[in-house]
Amino acid sequence: MAAIERDVVIIGAGASGLTAASELKKAGLTVAVLEARDRVGGRTWTDHFDGHMIEIGGQWVSPDQDALIETLAELGLETYSRYREGDSIYIDRDDQTRRFTGDIFPVGPATEAELVRLIDELDVLVAEIDPDQPWAHPRALEFDQVTFKAWLEDATADQEARDNISLYIGAAMITKPDYAFSLLQALLMAASAGSFTHLVDADFILDKRVVGGMQGVSIGLAERLGDDVHLGHPVRTLRWSDDGVVAITGSGLEVHARRAVVAVPPPLVSRISYEPPLPRRQHQMHQHLSMGFVIKVHAVYETPFWREAGLSGTAFSPYELAHEAYDNSNHGDSNGTLVGFVSDRNADGVFELSAEERKERILESLSHYYGEQTKQPLFYYESDWGSEEWTRGAYAASFDMGGLSRYGADQRTPVGPISFSCSDLAGKGYQHVDGAIRVGRETAAAIIAELR
Repeated sequence: MAAIERDVVIIGAGASGLTAASELKKAGLTVAVLEARDRVGGRTWTDHFDGHMIEIGGQWVSPDQDALIETLAELGLETYSRYREGDSIYIDRDDQTRRFTGDIFPVGPATEAELVRLIDELDVLVAEIDPDQPWAHPRALEFDQVTFKAWLEDATADQEARDNISLYIGAAMITKPDYAFSLLQALLMAASAGSFTHLVDADFILDKRVVGGMQGVSIGLAERLGDDVHLGHPVRTLRWSDDGVVAITGSGLEVHARRAVVAVPPPLVSRISYEPPLPRRQHQMHQHLSMGFVIKVHAVYETPFWREAGLSGTAFSPYELAHEAYDNSNHGDSNGTLVGFVSDRNADGVFELSAEERKERILESLSHYYGEQTKQPLFYYESDWGSEEWTRGAYAASFDMGGLSRYGADQRTPVGPISFSCSDLAGKGYQHVDGAIRVGRETAAAIIAELR
């Protein structure tokens, strides 16, 4: 078995692990990054199929994501604005297709008033939440004992208002049904973006894209690390003591180091065998964290035909199989691309169908927004992170009921020489590349301070 010695071994070559490694190396420490996959990027993955560039994973940049924006500038990566000219589409409870502009869906006056009231009410609650420690709120336990669904039912009798507020947090972000997570988890999701208003503003939260694809962030960081990044090396065992760690891969590489950073999604932490075992608190905590589930659907067309009809490509409906969709055409590409999302239980349902039946059902749903032409794409692709061995869901891990207030403060607590780093553990930027970079920087800074 080949063995190497480093100051720090980083397990996982996503944006968080690579950021931590880069910061550690800048500080003069030696590093080794071990990645199970044959690529870097984690839940960002840009690939090409039949000449079409597809953003399989995370892709958007919002104006508040300072850490990501700084990293893009440092790496020389450019951004461009998501296409948003024209009308958006909303399909209501009665299957009526309505065009609109602005952030509030074209619902009846009473429902609109309720939507505005609920958004304002949530903004007040979110303003009280520190995204870096939501469990410190005086009412954290109370908020963590109430499902988001129950809170909405208590807040309004307007079903369509409830369905749409639920859409923003549940299907669109946490990718779990609103009865499966708490009000506290919902408030964290909104606080991570600055406010609930930001979450309902597609022009803010989905502002820009990276020219060439978001995976370019991880590729750029990895290139600077050079031979310190080792692909195809899944870590199977991590031995640890006060003296340091030994990371043993399933491919015959062994890294001896003073410190370790486990930079993988929380549900994958337990895929590694620890000698000695992690403390009981860690064992318990990871049983209360799980990934959400969403299918990201890509449909490429000869041209962005919806623009000719005066449509922006932005579409929403809590009553459709594809609950949201956007113009996802690539920079400088004459083809038009739509991206749609099928979340939680709806995703479960379509995976019971054959691939062709699933494609037909999803394109039928998208056609309700854009018309019959939607059913005939040049190219069609489904991002299924639920079946990806080294991810097992999307977009991120969240706690079950009561878990965030009970275990949240322990998520990033080091265990001896072992630290933890990923976007799932972020406050600001939670579940986004920005959060991954923030946590990577903070994790590295703590290790540098300790080793110095």
